[in-house]
Amino acid sequence: MKALTYVRLSFMMFLEFFIWGGWFVTMGTFLLQTLNASGGDTAMAYSTQSWGAIVAPFIIGLIADRYFNAERILGVLHLVGAFLMYQLSQASSFEGFYPYVLGYMIAYMPTLALVNSVSFNQMKDPSKFFPFVRVWGTVGWIAAGWIISLFAWDSVAGVADGLLSKTFLMTAIASAILGVYSFTLPKTPPQAKGEKASIYNILGLDALKLLKDRNFLIFFLSSVLICIPLAFYYQNLSPYLVESGIENSTLKASFGQISEVGFMLLLPFFFKRFGFKMTIIVGMLAWAVRYLLFAYGDAGELAFMIIIGILLHGICYDFFFVSGQIYTDSKAGEKIKSAAQGLITLATYGVGMLIGFYVAGKITDANLLADGGHVWKSIWTFPAIFAGAVLLLFALLFKNEKIEYKA
Repeated sequence: MKALTYVRLSFMMFLEFFIWGGWFVTMGTFLLQTLNASGGDTAMAYSTQSWGAIVAPFIIGLIADRYFNAERILGVLHLVGAFLMYQLSQASSFEGFYPYVLGYMIAYMPTLALVNSVSFNQMKDPSKFFPFVRVWGTVGWIAAGWIISLFAWDSVAGVADGLLSKTFLMTAIASAILGVYSFTLPKTPPQAKGEKASIYNILGLDALKLLKDRNFLIFFLSSVLICIPLAFYYQNLSPYLVESGIENSTLKASFGQISEVGFMLLLPFFFKRFGFKMTIIVGMLAWAVRYLLFAYGDAGELAFMIIIGILLHGICYDFFFVSGQIYTDSKAGEKIKSAAQGLITLATYGVGMLIGFYVAGKITDANLLADGGHVWKSIWTFPAIFAGAVLLLFALLFKNEKIEYKA
């Protein structure tokens, strides 16, 4: 891959995840404290990610793969996203906020697959080169968080003054830049032009036969269930940090993405040394430990517990989800590999997270205080216990099997 192509793709990936990290982390705080929304309202807003994940295969499978170049659809979706993000920055009530965030996530979620398609089309060996492009997406997410904290939009005073609305304006500008820039990217023609579209194939339902394998069924159910406590992290981390009095909260939340890069480097060694089952168990154990650290930490002498909990994100994500992708590939084989990954994504980020955000909203509302604060110890204890139960289910029912690590 040519150096200029690498730079162009890396800038695309940087903006793609800068856009997501620029508003998604702090949206909970914005809704609860600026728009005075309820936990249930916040759950509805975050669940738009799941609806976007459910709709995305149709946009990709029915349109992008058959009729238009990927880079052109990417450009159009981000320009639409820029308009919707600007509308979000002007919202003064949840009723005026929700339709735009729903529309935005339906437009944004397909772009995650499109940036991959544009990248893969320029690489002779994606397994070798793609990680060096994709890492710039993580850098973009981190950069967005640091900017938010640098300008103190997420500070206690900043939140009180309504400055978090500027995160949507920042994202709108970045989305407009990526929208225009996408039209200059290398041409990526539709891969399935002329082929008959099948809803069955688009949703990856031909991979359902893998569920006949007892081990894969246990892994599949565990993946869906673990997304319920995952939703608590995305939905409640920012409000929790702000209410606890943690300064530069969004910057500190980005430590999770930094640890994600570090643990990704450790994953191959751990996977090969201890095997798939133990890797998954450690990943799920990290979920339970993280939420217990959040439950008992504070902004004073126990602030280190909160930071450690954030840093555990690398183990939580890499050891479970990345290992799960490797396991799914090994079980599916070449013929239905893409369908199997699509099915797992639909089940986790679609169905699992949708349930998780709903549950998180209910638990959050049940622990609301009269002054607008929350009983965070109770809120975080629930996902800790739930993650522990999923861990126990997997450990008892999943029979150990040897899986080769493949990047």
